[in-house]
Parts: sequence; structure tokens; C-alpha cells
Amino acid sequence: MTWFAVALLLALALIGMPLFAVVLAGAMLGFVASGVDLSVVALEVYRIADTPLLVSLPLFTFAGYLMTASNSAQRLMALTRALFGWMPAGLAIVGFVACAVFTALTGASGVTIVAIGALLLPMLLKAGYGERFSLGMVTTSGSLGVLIVPSVPLILYGVIAQQIDVGVSFTIPQLFLAGMVPVLLMLLALAGYTIWSQKGVERTEFSFAAVKSAFWDARFEIPLPFVILGAIYSGYFAISEAAAITAMYVLIVEVFLYREVTLRQLPSVIRESMVMVGSIILILGAALALTGYFVDAQIPQQLFEFIHERVSNPIVFLILLNVLLLVLGAFLDVFSATVIMVPLILPIAVQYGIHPLHLGVIFIANLQIGYFTPPIGMNLFIASYRFERPVLELYRACLPFMVVLLLVLLLVTYVPSLSLWFLDR
Repeated sequence: MTWFAVALLLALALIGMPLFAVVLAGAMLGFVASGVDLSVVALEVYRIADTPLLVSLPLFTFAGYLMTASNSAQRLMALTRALFGWMPAGLAIVGFVACAVFTALTGASGVTIVAIGALLLPMLLKAGYGERFSLGMVTTSGSLGVLIVPSVPLILYGVIAQQIDVGVSFTIPQLFLAGMVPVLLMLLALAGYTIWSQKGVERTEFSFAAVKSAFWDARFEIPLPFVILGAIYSGYFAISEAAAITAMYVLIVEVFLYREVTLRQLPSVIRESMVMVGSIILILGAALALTGYFVDAQIPQQLFEFIHERVSNPIVFLILLNVLLLVLGAFLDVFSATVIMVPLILPIAVQYGIHPLHLGVIFIANLQIGYFTPPIGMNLFIASYRFERPVLELYRACLPFMVVLLLVLLLVTYVPSLSLWFLDR
């Protein structure tokens, strides 16, 4: 592919051409320039249909949209506040946990800002937390769940990495285990910063009656994490079967037990969730076609040789990788960045001795921070619209949280055992 073709594709992307069309055009131009018949593009796209793991994406997404359409956010907030509100900075810690869990279950950081952030912001202000702190917290917390089971971005990384098939093989449950300690460290670091920065904020009194009431209200949703974790880690179910169980459970709970989503609303929820899934699969199909061209043209190997001549130290490579991913996360959504960059970065990282599981955690953690990285992190604009605040004000509000998470990211990047702790067992 010539530099002119690359420049043309970039120009088309900048003027608004759909991402899948840009990626697919790149694959087709590359194969044509290499003298390869274009039928190979159709074969590469067809490979998606032969990926059983891909079934989990629409099922988990459907379950998340169902929860978003119900009052799950309110019940989750009430339960976590009743359990942890008595702690120092308890309400803020409740917010971190609730946002992380809700994002993990729904798969959408922006939805968490709208659903839980709208509840949390007035509660924080009323409890005496600073306005800048409160705005920064609700803007950044929505991204925490992308490393928690059943995170759709992690599943997407796993699908692409398994298709590329370089380095040590792994399973999706192992990928979820790899993200467990890093996300706990992020929550603990944010809680520690909150306790230090928000001294003097009043705590709520612990009440058994409030806990009992919150447990009763959320009685059908409390088992959900155990259903998901049990199905995935028991070894009796594949990830796609676990997704089917999750979707069926959420459907029964929200439609027939809580009755907050009516049968008349159900087609609309299905349609909205499948539009999201369709866009992901469309981009993924185009990305796999482009990956096929990359492999055929040995582009990852050429990139590795180019980089290795200038960067021989894996530590320096990881620093540059973090900077690149943070920039990409600020400009692209997590799905687009994943399908475009994983085929290029994974083969190079493996040759530097980086485990694919460790890379997956680094990759998604960077894109998670990119959600609220200036100038155009997606969460910044969602929060600006939802809370009617200038984007520049949100930049300042998010900065301390970004520093805290970047410090944890550096720790996770350079201490691989935090992600690979379970492999030696």
C-alpha cells in the first residue's frame, strides 16, 4: 500500500467516513497492491462466524441494556451506600464501587455517568464533598468497570488475540482473572486519595434496617455477579454459555420479577442493544480483514525490526506503548482502538517478551483512562452534556483522578505478576 493510499484513508476518516469502511478499504487496497485476489477479504470476514466466543458479545450487551432500562442503578447505589456509607469518605467509595460494577455489567462507561452519576452527584454535594471533586469523580468512575467480568472490551481483546494466535495461548476467564488485581488496586488508590483529600466530610450512620431494606429491594440482582462468576470460573460452562445464562437471568429478573421493563418495551431494548453489537461486529470483521493483510505483508515483523533498532529495552517500549494508547484512548472509543491496534501491537509486544494477558490488561487500562483524557475523551463530553458544565471545568476536575490512575497503571505495567499472579498456581 502506498503512502498516498494511507493519506487518502486518513483524510476520509477525518471527514467522517465510517470507521469500518476506512479499515475495510485499507485491507482491500493492501491486497490489491500485493496482487492478492479480493476474495480473501470475504474469507477473513467470514472467520468471525466461526468464532464461538463471539456469541457472548450480543448476549452480555443485551443483558446490560436490560439493566440500564430498569432501576438497577438506583438499587445498586442504595445497597452499596447501606453497606459502605459509614466508612471514611464512605459515599465516595460507594460511588467508585457502584460505578465500576454497573459499567462491568452494562458494558458502557457513558451509560454509567448518565444512570449512576446523575444520582451520585447531588448526593455528594449534599454530603459536603467539594464540587470539583464530585464532578471529577462521577466523570472518571464510569470507566473503572472495563477490567471487570463480564467486560465487553476485554472479551473483544480476547477474540482478536486468539484470532492472531501469537505468543502464549490463554482463555477469556484467564483474561478476567488478569484484570482482577489491577482494578482492585485502582479502587483502593482512588479510595485512599478520597480519604486524604476530603477530610471532614460527614459519614452516614450504619443501619441494619437500611441494609435489610436495600438487600430486599435488590434481592434478585444480588445473585447476578455470582451467577456470572460461577458460570465462567466453575469450568462447567464456556464463556458463550455463561453469557446465555446471564442474559436469561437478567431477562427473567427485569421483565417478569421486577416488571420494570414491559414486554412492549422489550423489542426496543433488543433493537438498541443489537445495533451496538452490529457496529462492533462490523468493525471487527473489517479489522480482521486488515489483520490478514498485515500478516500477509509481514507488517508487524517489519514494525518490530524498525522499533527494535531504536528501542531494545522492553521497559522503554512499554513507556512508549502507554503514551500511544493514552493518546488513542482520547481520540477513539475503546472498541475501535482495540480492533485497530491489537493486531499491530500484540505481535510486537510478544517479541519483547510481554505476556498477551499482561498486554491485555495494559491495553484496556490505558483506554479506560483515555475515556477522560483531554482533549476529546468521550466521558468528558457525556458528563458535560449531562451535568451542563463546561468541558474545561471537567478537565480540571478529572486531573487528580487521572494522576492516581496513571500511577497505578505504571505499577501494573512494570509489575507483571499483578496481572499474572494466578499462572504459577
